[in-house]
Amino acid sequence: MALACEITPLSAFLSTNLNNKIETFDRLGDRIKRSLGYPLVSLEIHTDQLRENIQIAVEYFTKYAGYTREYMIFDSNLYELNKGIRLDLLYTLANTDLDTNAKKIAGTNPLGPSSEFYIETPESIFTATSSILSASFAASPTLSSTFTEGIDQFELFDKSLYSSITSFNSSLSSAFKENKRKTLSLEGTNTDATTYQNVYDYDVMDYRKVISVTDFEEGSSTGINTLFTLEQTLAQQTYFSYALGNYGFDLVSWYTLKEWMDTREKVLALRKDLQFDERTQYLKMYPQPKKDRFYGVISCYLERPIRDIIKEQWVYEYALALSMITIGRVRGKFGSVNLLGGGALNSDMLSEGSTKKAELEQKLLEGASPGMGDNDPALFIVG
Repeated sequence: MALACEITPLSAFLSTNLNNKIETFDRLGDRIKRSLGYPLVSLEIHTDQLRENIQIAVEYFTKYAGYTREYMIFDSNLYELNKGIRLDLLYTLANTDLDTNAKKIAGTNPLGPSSEFYIETPESIFTATSSILSASFAASPTLSSTFTEGIDQFELFDKSLYSSITSFNSSLSSAFKENKRKTLSLEGTNTDATTYQNVYDYDVMDYRKVISVTDFEEGSSTGINTLFTLEQTLAQQTYFSYALGNYGFDLVSWYTLKEWMDTREKVLALRKDLQFDERTQYLKMYPQPKKDRFYGVISCYLERPIRDIIKEQWVYEYALALSMITIGRVRGKFGSVNLLGGGALNSDMLSEGSTKKAELEQKLLEGASPGMGDNDPALFIVG
């Protein structure tokens, strides 16, 4: 634990919702400890207990929230008979030989077939902390033509331009501050990786998992019915009925016929029934695809990576409540033991944490106030 006299630099606390400094379990643990009075107050909680509480909060949050909605086009030839389609692997477009963790993260064995599936982290950005006169570059024809007015304070420079300036005059390096971006955590530890894939969770060292399948639409690649379908014809008739005069199907007739077509698909098993197992990540279709090859579109909800989940305000507050319960139970073992100053151990933290825990669970399950990560805020209000 840090000593009370140690002061963390202010830059460690400059954080926003999207530019969040909470990147690891330990950093979130520091926030929780400080919220409970540390380092001025000794806390009866082990580091493993703190991490366990954060883990529970992450697991709870990802069960009901913390997901993204994504779409995927797939080939029915990928369907394994009597088994299904493995969606978590399919969403990453993974190579079949990635059987070890080393291969999953190695650049020589990319998960995606091309560079478009990678996220490139930005290079370091350098900020001028003070003004530099144009006369400082007089001996360099290239730099003097570039900085005819000199350099103003707070100007931003990329790494290549910064290198040109400091190569010309190394003493000018003191006039710049490097802003290094740590954009990835690997098994809970910050790393300066230059590339990574957002479809892979580098903290749990596994693929992002699909929570549920919300929609499926089968496509067709043969015949004229890909464009001139019965549904499209009815829709056009309905449009012309209102736009160009009173003829053709009206809206009620179109809706009635559409309901009949949907019933026909169900009775004759024209539309496939889907069964998705979130544990095995296999999606089964009935009737199963055989030799009748087709392409389809699946709409799914995927879990966000842990590095995104631990930034959520709900996760922090729930882990804080669990930590209060842990400390309260430990202090309860001491009973009414008096401290050196004459005060007694505060055992009210147990009841306070339990109350807070119940409130947060209710918000997560029933829909919380905007901004908690489990409910979209209202964009406008009609009064």
